Amino acid sequence: MVGRRGDMASERMADGPGGDRPETAPRAPDNGPDSGPDSRPGSPPRPPEGRPEYQPRTLDAIDRDILQMLQMDGRASIRSVAERVHVSRANAYARINRLIDDGVIRGFGARVNHERAGQGASAYITLKIVQNSWRTVREQLRRLPEASHIALVSGDFDVLLMVHTQDNRALRELVLTKLQAMPEVLSTRTLLVFEEEDLEPDA
Repeated sequence: MVGRRGDMASERMADGPGGDRPETAPRAPDNGPDSGPDSRPGSPPRPPEGRPEYQPRTLDAIDRDILQMLQMDGRASIRSVAERVHVSRANAYARINRLIDDGVIRGFGARVNHERAGQGASAYITLKIVQNSWRTVREQLRRLPEASHIALVSGDFDVLLMVHTQDNRALRELVLTKLQAMPEVLSTRTLLVFEEEDLEPDA
């Protein structure tokens, strides 16, 4: 649920549907605290709590090819996307914007080698939390700079959290002084990651 999101590089995606002249890049979603459909004047109210904000949509083969290409290279230009999936640039531009507007594409960012970025310790941490406290816990976990993924799960624990820290000492401090200090957290268990690899879509 948590992600470090960024905008698609404008200089690569700015060739737009109208030829070679620069135009507005596809709209990356606003991920600020007031973002979402209800943050714009005249837009419909946010759906009731517990209901999805976006309805699932059916993707055709071209949409799936576009998603695969952007997962491999989020800086790909409109021209290269259009050529790869065999549609016009106007069509590719419109499809990407529709995928963004429909919430299929949540943002554009970099895949980080955490060890080279000075985050040599990674771990999955399981949390048992007080009943009905998920939303409160989620908001607190979102504010942790070390957190990279949060999931509410079934089974012997309630929350699965992935974190990246500078070293094991920093990881211990995170668990003891931040996570276990949350009144809604009943217990934690830390699973050290010895090696990890992001799976990339097939070319």
